[in-house]
Amino acid sequence: MTQTSLGASPRRGVLSIDEGTTGTRAGVVLDSGAAHKVFYRPIKVSHPNDLSVEQDPMEIWTATLEVARRAVGGAREDGIEITSVALSTQRATAMLWDRVTGRPLLPAVVWQDRRYAHELTAYEAEWDAVLLARQGRPVGARAPFLWAARQIAAHPEVAEAHRAGRLLFGTVDTWLIWRLTGGAVHATTPTNAASTGGYLLERHAWDEAWIGHLGFPLGLLPELRSDDTGFGTTDPAALGITVPLAASMGDQHAALVALGGLAAGQGMCMYGTGAFVDAATGTTPALPRPDISGVLAQPGRRQGGISHYSLEAYSSTVGSALRWLCDDLGLFASPKELGEEADRVPTRPGRTPRFVPALAGVRTPVWRPEATAALTGLTLATTRADLARAVLEGVAHSVCDLIDGVADTMGTPFTRLRIGGGVSGSDPLMRIQADLTGLPLERVADSATASLRGTAYLAGVAQGLWSSLEEVVAAQPRGRVFEPSITSAERTESRAAWRDVLIAQLNDPALLPLREGPPESHTPH
Repeated sequence: MTQTSLGASPRRGVLSIDEGTTGTRAGVVLDSGAAHKVFYRPIKVSHPNDLSVEQDPMEIWTATLEVARRAVGGAREDGIEITSVALSTQRATAMLWDRVTGRPLLPAVVWQDRRYAHELTAYEAEWDAVLLARQGRPVGARAPFLWAARQIAAHPEVAEAHRAGRLLFGTVDTWLIWRLTGGAVHATTPTNAASTGGYLLERHAWDEAWIGHLGFPLGLLPELRSDDTGFGTTDPAALGITVPLAASMGDQHAALVALGGLAAGQGMCMYGTGAFVDAATGTTPALPRPDISGVLAQPGRRQGGISHYSLEAYSSTVGSALRWLCDDLGLFASPKELGEEADRVPTRPGRTPRFVPALAGVRTPVWRPEATAALTGLTLATTRADLARAVLEGVAHSVCDLIDGVADTMGTPFTRLRIGGGVSGSDPLMRIQADLTGLPLERVADSATASLRGTAYLAGVAQGLWSSLEEVVAAQPRGRVFEPSITSAERTESRAAWRDVLIAQLNDPALLPLREGPPESHTPH
C-alpha cells in the first residue's frame, strides 16, 4: 500500500460518470477508493410501441453534463484535485449523429429494443454457432448495426449525412467520449462493443463479416481502444477542467471490477430490476456451452493491452417481481414487509407453495421467452407468510440457476461471490440465497456506486493513483457475509424440488436434465 494511494487524508480522485438506462450519476472517487459526494439525475425511456425502446441522446448528454459539473464543483469546494475522468455506461444503446452540428439525427435505440427480434431469427441457423465461437454470443434479439443500416436507408437526412461524410455512429460511451472531448475522439471499448454483437473476443477487433452482412457501412465503426488506453483530454467547455479521459467501461463490467471480480472464479451478483451474475474467467475466454442457455462470454476488461474475460447470465424479473406483487397487486405494503413475513416461516416441510418468477420468460437454465409466472401448491392452510416465503425462495432459485449456469460454463465453482444492488438489502432473501448456493455471500458495503467506482479504479491505476486494481479493491471495507445454514442434502432436495416445479411450469418433460436446452438466442444488454 502506497502513501500516496491510500493515505489518511485523500485529496485526489477520479471524476467518475455512470450513465445508466434510467439515470446518470457522477461523483469523485477518492484515492481511498471511496466515492465522494454522488449526484444523480433520472432520464426518460420511451416506448413508441410494444417492441421499440428509445431515449433522447441530448437528454443523456445534458444529464451527464449536469451531474458531472456538480461533482466537479463539490470537489473544488472540498479541495479535492481531479486527476482524470472515467466513464461507465449502459451497453448496446446506439445512436447516429452529425459530426458537424453535433446533433443526434434520431432517437437512440435502447438495448431493450426488440423491433428486429423476429427478423433476426432467420439468421440463427447459419450464424449462431459461428458467432458463439468467435464472439461468445449468438445472433440475439437486437442488432444496433442492423438498426443503423435501416435508418440510413429510411431517412433522407441520415443518408445525406452519410454521403457527405458527416455521419457518426456509436453506443452511449462513444457518444459521451465524443462530447466530453469536444469531438476529438470517436472510439469505443471492448466492454461496450461486445454487447453490440460485433466484437471478436480473441482478436480485439470488429467482426466485419457479420456487421457487413447486416448492411452496416464498415467505415462508420468507431475506433476500438482498450478500456484503459485513454481517450484524449476533456474539453474545458464541457466540464471546466482539462484532464485525461482515462477509462471507459460497460456498467456491469465496471461493477465486476469494484466487487473484486479480478481473477478467474471471482464473481458478483447484482440484484436490481433483474439480476446479473458475472464471473471473471482469466485471460482465456470460457466460451458458452450449447447445453447451457443464457450464459454469454465477453471481455470483462481490457487493461494494459491484455483482455481479461468474463461470463454473464441475466434474469429480468427480480426486483420487478417484488414490485409487481407489492405495488401492482397490493399483496404486501412493500418488499421490506414481504421479507419480514417470509422470515416468519424459517422452514416449510411437506407440500408447500412455490413461486416461479417468470414474469418475462425464462433465459436460464433454458430459453423459454413465452414462459409465464406461476404460484402453485396452495391449500386452505397456506398463510400470507407462506406466500412471502415462496416468493423469496422462487427469486433465490432463479438466481441460483444463473449461478449454476455460469459455474458450469466455467467448469469450476465460484471461488468468491460478492453481491450488491438494491434488492440485496433484503436479509431474508440473502439468507435463503446463501442456503441454496451453498456459498458464503458477501454483501458489499456500497453497491450503489459499484459501476462508478470500478471504472474509476481502472482509470486511477492507469494514471498511477493506485499500483493495481487488487490494491484499491482490497482496501475497501468488508461487507456483511451470509453463511449457508442448511445441509448439503437439504440443499440438493430443495434444488431438485425447484427443478420439478420449473419443468411442470414450462410444460416440457423433455427438459430432463435441464441443461439440454438449445443455445441462448435472445440476450440482455
